[in-house]
Amino acid sequence: MYLLLRKLLFTLDAERAHELSLKALSLFERLGLLRLFVGKRVYAPRTVMGIKFPNAVGLAAGLDKNAGHIDALSHCGFGFIEVGTVTPLAQPGNDKPRLFRLQQDEAIINRMGFNNDGVAALVENIKRSRRDCVLGINIGKNKDTPLENAVDDYLACMQQVYQYADYITINISSPNTPGLRELQHGEGLSALLSQLKTRQQVLADEQQCYVPLVVKIAPDLDHEEIQDIAQRLLAAKIDGVIASNTTSSRPATLNCRQLAQESGGLSGKPVFELSNQVLTQLVAALDNKIPVIAVGGIFSAEDARQKMACGASLVQIYTGFIYRGPALIHDCANMLKSL
Repeated sequence: MYLLLRKLLFTLDAERAHELSLKALSLFERLGLLRLFVGKRVYAPRTVMGIKFPNAVGLAAGLDKNAGHIDALSHCGFGFIEVGTVTPLAQPGNDKPRLFRLQQDEAIINRMGFNNDGVAALVENIKRSRRDCVLGINIGKNKDTPLENAVDDYLACMQQVYQYADYITINISSPNTPGLRELQHGEGLSALLSQLKTRQQVLADEQQCYVPLVVKIAPDLDHEEIQDIAQRLLAAKIDGVIASNTTSSRPATLNCRQLAQESGGLSGKPVFELSNQVLTQLVAALDNKIPVIAVGGIFSAEDARQKMACGASLVQIYTGFIYRGPALIHDCANMLKSL
């Protein structure tokens, strides 16, 4: 069924198809029809960061930027959903076209640029949802905010989403906001994490609820950079890491050479091995002291198993969900349940 639907959707512009798909999912969920097309969520509980996840398969950030489709997406079988990236103020993102399918490669290139309706709108959408899932909220900085003031944007978002999140992800690794990845390195990273951890403790005391902080890193890191980031994450007592975001690189194996020239972050099958390399090195550098959520190129249950074999505690999918549909979620969850 999904393969037929995908064939139709892939005749449309990628961003238009994305918007229509989410609207259709939510409509079917409200009408009670979604359960006719997707199976029940696989129950295979796993506790990570003090959170009990119904299963280990999550949706990566970027699909539901404004948290407007939480109920529909949770019905697809995910053990957790990460919404965002959200910024303090609404922003349109980069110029269109900005989303491209590399169908022969089962990949996507995006240069969306944190397009979203702002953190206040996201919070209102969450309030209207039933929240039948573990919810992560991914936060970033506005494009016009100078890099030296980036922490103010993260703190502003964190303040507003804290009481609605099961965990909060600090996105410092998108390739589509100029200069953002500089925040991954050196003393700037340590200073950013220190201020975020301080605010986390204040909010935890005020609200009598500890919400874990997770950092999302890029796959375009060498061994020394991974070692340095790991030591700074450990020193800051960060609660979790997501490895990894989209890549700015273009593997020589790509078949869609013309589309591969588009700027932006590449996701999907071609990223699988690269993200696994980063995952393996990061897990070793962290010495199992911080859990890692693995994302990048998962298109089968075996791919999910390999991520766990590399040391991941949970996995997330995005591009695989676009190409494979809800069946991929259930296949992966069942595989991880059997381990």
